[in-house]
Amino acid sequence: MNMDVAQSGLFPLQRCKIVHLLRHAQGIHNVEGEKDHSAYMSPEFFDAHLTPLGWNQVDNLRKQVKACGLSGKIELVITSPLLRTMQTAVGVFGGESCTDGVNIPPLMVENTGHSGRPAISSLNCPPFLAVERCRERLVENDEDVLWKADVREANEEIAARGVKFIDWLWTRKEKEIAIVSHSAFLFYTLQAFGGDCHPIVKEEISRYFGNCELRSMVLVDRSLLGSETSSCNYPGKISHADEKLARKEKTYLN
Repeated sequence: MNMDVAQSGLFPLQRCKIVHLLRHAQGIHNVEGEKDHSAYMSPEFFDAHLTPLGWNQVDNLRKQVKACGLSGKIELVITSPLLRTMQTAVGVFGGESCTDGVNIPPLMVENTGHSGRPAISSLNCPPFLAVERCRERLVENDEDVLWKADVREANEEIAARGVKFIDWLWTRKEKEIAIVSHSAFLFYTLQAFGGDCHPIVKEEISRYFGNCELRSMVLVDRSLLGSETSSCNYPGKISHADEKLARKEKTYLN
């Protein structure tokens, strides 16, 4: 394929989804890991919470998604079940702070993860779903389906898990989905895509995510994994029965 020639393509809208990929904001493990990379392997930081800087990153991104209208388009937020991703997901896409007199269950209670933050409401926001398959590779719970004794998940295993997760998205009816996950999961999953694109596009797809970085992509169903039909396609003609009925009505009116 000549990558210097425009390679435009078309694809049926009903076989596409828009996914907004987001890495969690800065966690306490990121701070310690920058000092000593081995800290990432410490059980102490397995379920790290966000730092004050991480919460500032969340607040800034929340303003951005509201300003650009994205917050009103997202139909579902999927998050890793770890604390730092759930804090990021709720902080960015959740409702406003809870107020007295409004009897709505909170998405996040006050001071979750020693955050010092007020509770966040579930009012006027999309549904949230914590999914094990998009979590970080460091797993220590022996009841976890992804756990292996004394074995850290290999990069190839992360990629395979990520591809299965992407395929699973086609079982969902939502067309525009936010996914909040981790650097390794996002990086190695996206490495599996873009091989048929220009190298610059491939790099745009698979480059490393910074803390609280959001990137939006179109997901295409090339293998009919989904079974969606278009809600806006129109055949442009009436049926034979409708045509006969129209003739009868015309005769009656005459």
